Amino acid sequence: MKYYIISGEASGDLHGSNLMKSLQKVDANADFRFWGGDLMETVGGTLVKHYKELAFMGFVEVVMNLRTIAKNLSFCKKDIENYNPDAIIFIDYPGFNLRIAKWAKAKGFKTHYYISPQIWAWKEGRIKDIKRDVNQMYVILPFEKDFYEKKHNFPVHFVGHPLIDAISNRTQIDDSEFRKTHNLSDKPIIALLPGSRKQEITKMLSVMLSLVNDYEDYQFVIAGAPGQDYDFYKQFIKQDNVNFISNKTYDLLSLSTAALVTSGTATLETALFKVPQVVCYKGSWISYQIGKRVVNLDFISLVNLILEKEAVTELIQNDFNKKRLKKELDLILDEYERTKFFIDYYDLEKKLGGKGASLKTATLIFESLND
Repeated sequence: MKYYIISGEASGDLHGSNLMKSLQKVDANADFRFWGGDLMETVGGTLVKHYKELAFMGFVEVVMNLRTIAKNLSFCKKDIENYNPDAIIFIDYPGFNLRIAKWAKAKGFKTHYYISPQIWAWKEGRIKDIKRDVNQMYVILPFEKDFYEKKHNFPVHFVGHPLIDAISNRTQIDDSEFRKTHNLSDKPIIALLPGSRKQEITKMLSVMLSLVNDYEDYQFVIAGAPGQDYDFYKQFIKQDNVNFISNKTYDLLSLSTAALVTSGTATLETALFKVPQVVCYKGSWISYQIGKRVVNLDFISLVNLILEKEAVTELIQNDFNKKRLKKELDLILDEYERTKFFIDYYDLEKKLGGKGASLKTATLIFESLND
């Protein structure tokens, strides 16, 4: 079968690559053409566009790049027609993917959506488009199945969260060897995950680094995002007790004592590695003002949303400052407070469903094409 896959972010590249590997297991003749990243390209097939060319964050940034987005949409449609796939698989990235899905369904292509757009958070009206334009939806969060089926009468498949597979299948590393390779000392590690896009890194990293001189018994390590060079990060580094490691986030988290994490998938990844964390978010003033009026959620981190309580502290916009951040970091370094995290993280993993999300999804897609 021929599969056209569209992912527009680093997390989509990760989950897309694992889905492709699983599709190869169930379909010996699987052929791929895709929008994604280095991980998907390693599996095989043809990379059409890298997600680095597609990542626009926030309302203002999207408006500023409308012309580029329109060109990408037009190009994508032509590319799909030329490839003529048996199935199109959308991975999150809703602003772009739902537009392609509308066109693709009308053209008669089979449309599969893996990792639902977060319409339970905002733009719930998109459910009309999804019901019209998506043949099969595969959701990865436990509350999403009830949201779609009970609230909107749209059947979906709950397949579990692919991060569990990504983390459990990784190769274990040697602590001392990793530290030696990356010039790290024996001090406990505080990991800094400032996001994957330049806009969010710019907003987050300087505040995170403002704490460095207050914690001489620890070392701070920046987790460099795929697609972002050290030259971009180094402009923010003014202190000595800071290291930078590119594209090794999972290895870094496996050795970390605590983490400061920009809101997004990374909060869930950090929790699955059982690392106490402070969740941080700061956007442009306009984007934040618009966002808080349209997003209907009690929390911004996936950890808290899934557990339905504030298990991890969220510092949003003006609360994300050195004073508050230091207070919360002190708490997660306290042994008693840390115990609470481990209990909550255990409950979180149980709710996420267990291993096999990629293979379940691949099997369901392949079987649907043979019906």
